Amino acid sequence: MPSSIPRSAAVAAVVSAALAAGLLAGSTASANTSAETAAGVRIHDIQGTTRVSPLVGTQVTGVTGIVTGVRTYGSRGFWIQDPQADADPATSEGLFVFTSSVPTVAVGDAVSIDGTVGEYVPGGLTSGNQSVTQLSKPTVTVVSSGNPVPAPVTISAWSVPDAYAPEGDPAAAGSVNGLTLKPTRYALDYYESLEGTNVRVGTSRVVGATDPYAELWVTVKPWENRNWRGGTVYGSYTAQNTGRLQIQSLTPIAQQPFPTANVGDVLSGTTEGPLDFNQFGGYTLTARTLGTVVDRGLEREVTDRQHRNELAVATYNVENLDPSDPQEKFDALAAAVVKNLASPDILALEEIQDNNGAKNDGTVAADQTLKKFTDAIVAAGGPAYEWRSIDPENNKDGGEPGGNIRQAFLFNPERVAFTDRAGGDAATATDVVRGAGGRPELTLSPGRIDPANTAWESSRKPLAGEFTFRGRTVFVVANHFGSKGGDESLTSHHQPPVRSSEAKRLLQAQSVNAFVKDVLSIRKDADVLVLGDINDFEFSGTTKALTDGGALYPAVKSLPRSERYSYVYQGNSQVLDQILTSPGIGRFEYDSVHINAEFADQDSDHDPQVLRFRP
Repeated sequence: MPSSIPRSAAVAAVVSAALAAGLLAGSTASANTSAETAAGVRIHDIQGTTRVSPLVGTQVTGVTGIVTGVRTYGSRGFWIQDPQADADPATSEGLFVFTSSVPTVAVGDAVSIDGTVGEYVPGGLTSGNQSVTQLSKPTVTVVSSGNPVPAPVTISAWSVPDAYAPEGDPAAAGSVNGLTLKPTRYALDYYESLEGTNVRVGTSRVVGATDPYAELWVTVKPWENRNWRGGTVYGSYTAQNTGRLQIQSLTPIAQQPFPTANVGDVLSGTTEGPLDFNQFGGYTLTARTLGTVVDRGLEREVTDRQHRNELAVATYNVENLDPSDPQEKFDALAAAVVKNLASPDILALEEIQDNNGAKNDGTVAADQTLKKFTDAIVAAGGPAYEWRSIDPENNKDGGEPGGNIRQAFLFNPERVAFTDRAGGDAATATDVVRGAGGRPELTLSPGRIDPANTAWESSRKPLAGEFTFRGRTVFVVANHFGSKGGDESLTSHHQPPVRSSEAKRLLQAQSVNAFVKDVLSIRKDADVLVLGDINDFEFSGTTKALTDGGALYPAVKSLPRSERYSYVYQGNSQVLDQILTSPGIGRFEYDSVHINAEFADQDSDHDPQVLRFRP
């Protein structure tokens, strides 16, 4: 989630040697690290009762099973399953066989396999991801064909535990790898006990729209933190929404297009296939049989228009906008500003790229990007917005190399005046001083907050601006805090997962909080809005640091819990974008305008936020 975590080609890391050397925390002491050969072992012997096979590194012969799924792209191979299960619910009866080339077996083949037991970590050892128990370098003998596939295990609201995962073993750096699975107690243990097994889900609600990689998310728990638009809300670190499951298809898109679904739609009928684990979603049903999407008609929201004496302030992450993007993207974003956001008086934009986008040639100016966008807004029937921004130093603010993303203010000069105080640049900090009548003023407007602070290294520096509306000064701080890139997933073998990115955002929040307190120390009822892509939840330490000392209030908390979200990631509807208000603002109306995150067809991956109040 960088906003969302950047997606690159999957990397499958062989970790047998690492397990042998103890490099993967929680590897079992019984792991076989010699080149021994074992005959007559069953699949459940290979899978064992923990996440790591007790036979890692062992050459096994005569492993038998029925082929339940064949993958001809990506990580090529096939799944087998023993139709004669043991009595232990912790041991899976399914197993992936990695072939590297297109497999020559078919579903229903009874096979006998010689190969090496290994553990593969999708994304590599440093990702924190769980490993997948596999057979590699296989010699495959087809014994017979046309056999019935073992009956699927039904994953349902009644089978998935409500508790998410056990606490990781402190002696193994918080890893759960060495812990005996408790599939009736913990959801992650339940899914792991079915790794490689033929599973099914019945008719289920879509909680994560179809993405560009031909996958979607459903929930098998219909009422688990449901919101009225059909999503599943992520409201705390302990409520992980255990009913979520990613769905992919084993059929290549060229042969059968993957269905398009929005949040709230229904995947109807039976979806069946082996349960896999991958880098970009954890446990995934790789469908041999895919249900049918039923459109439930989700519509994009439209916010209320501000009254004449109300100031409307909005924030919108426009996802790496630059002049090389197709005109259609500019037009769609502009139409959203005019129609869905009702032409706010002030609009803070995040991810405005420079004039040639990702071309890494030292260009930092973004006037062409902003002109193209504001022209598109006028063409869509909106106001002739003016803009203010500060160009960053080349490649110093993170984001796509060469793109030089930054925040920018758009404002409607018919409604709002901007107070320009010259001198702001990438490296110079704006300050707060006591001005005429004892009122707080910015020394630079627009100006950057605390840009020399190491908290902002390789990250977007906050942009502060001083506005006037109906004779009242309003301070607006546009932010794009550090991304969640590098954090471990919810399905990490560390429980709780390591969220390393939070340390940086905490420091960033403290920097912005200190600036707001400087304003309020001069006038405690000053109108200050801190807004943007905070890249963190309303219950996070980042948000708590922003609000420290009562300086700010997260406006999203004025909404019912079921409506607090601006982003959908892995089937969790969650807060990343926020508007926070100083105490002087008092009463306001807040709206998270859902126009992107829940839809397969997106103009951005974020939903914009709007706040209306009377200064």
